[in-house]
Amino acid sequence: MPTRTDVAGATAGPDGLAALPLRDDLRGLTPYGAPQSGQGGIGSPAQLNVNENPHPPSSSLVADLTQAVGAAAATLNRYPDREALALRADLATYLGGRTGAVLDPSQVWAANGSNEVLQQVCQAFGGPGRVALGFEPSYSMHPLLARATGTGWVAERRAPDFTLDLDAAVSAVRRHRPAVTFLTTPNNPTGTVTGLDVVEAVCEASDAMVLVDEAYAEFAGGPSAVTLLERHPRLMVSRTMSKAFALAGARVGYLAASPAVVDALRLVRLPYHLSALTQAAARVALAHADELLGTVEQVKEQRDRMAREITALGLRVVPTESNFLLFGPFARPAQVWRALLDRGVLVRDVSAGPGLSGWLRVNAGTRDETTAFLSALADLGDLRT
Repeated sequence: MPTRTDVAGATAGPDGLAALPLRDDLRGLTPYGAPQSGQGGIGSPAQLNVNENPHPPSSSLVADLTQAVGAAAATLNRYPDREALALRADLATYLGGRTGAVLDPSQVWAANGSNEVLQQVCQAFGGPGRVALGFEPSYSMHPLLARATGTGWVAERRAPDFTLDLDAAVSAVRRHRPAVTFLTTPNNPTGTVTGLDVVEAVCEASDAMVLVDEAYAEFAGGPSAVTLLERHPRLMVSRTMSKAFALAGARVGYLAASPAVVDALRLVRLPYHLSALTQAAARVALAHADELLGTVEQVKEQRDRMAREITALGLRVVPTESNFLLFGPFARPAQVWRALLDRGVLVRDVSAGPGLSGWLRVNAGTRDETTAFLSALADLGDLRT
């Protein structure tokens, strides 16, 4: 979690947050985020800490984006389609083609990044007097979104190898009876996958909602939880266009579920929550899906290269099916993070997270960025121990 100085360089003085009538459950928290190059005095040619796809859009894609956004700009005096019907239809076609599931646009919802989708899930199905369940270490926004919506949060630990055991997951659901259960595959920040047998068992054990976060699914093998929707009407599967689609700057996330679940999310969405420009950009990206997803294999190649060479340095790498990997553990992770930054490489220090003491996370970059990271890591000598 960042300090206040990590956010746009702002610093809260003694008369800042403490002087405001802030909700009691928000006191002591810090905003979610990670350092960015050029922010807070951080300069790094290789930014490998936020799991972005390092490959920018092609000139032909940029041209098509420019044309589509330009056409949308001519109508900015009008509100956008608040239901994003055309985008949802395109997402249903894409997701059905990738997973083999038959999806109607009424089963797909879109919002400003998958985080807004997850927030809407908590707003619709969580709230005061209800709890959400997660299996940590996992995506740190899940508990933050729960708390921000007044939803209680309970966490169970993953196995020592960061996998999720079926019996342990089912037992946790039966004990806590959560309103929303969060599952992640591949899991962030570990990169480990959760099998569909676990997802299905959790759905059968729960009498409430189950959310499978598949933000990194395009980097993984195996079937998607989308294929289980027909059998489990309270299952939801969220995805993003920020990672494999290399569209992080556009902020587009989406969810597949039953039409009734989508209608529930429509009850809590803000009016016109997805701008006309965003909808236009997302539709162009989906039309170029084959091109954009063509970079996935390049990313995986660099990820696997990092795994081999980090292991050769005597460190551990958690088996991953994402575009990032967890490596370590280090006796002094903060010093390793700083030493890498001093050598021009920005990675993510996740060591303060539950069950993550000593670990750092790095995402695959371009070949040159990966080379820079591996050279910097090899240069650390005794600091690696």
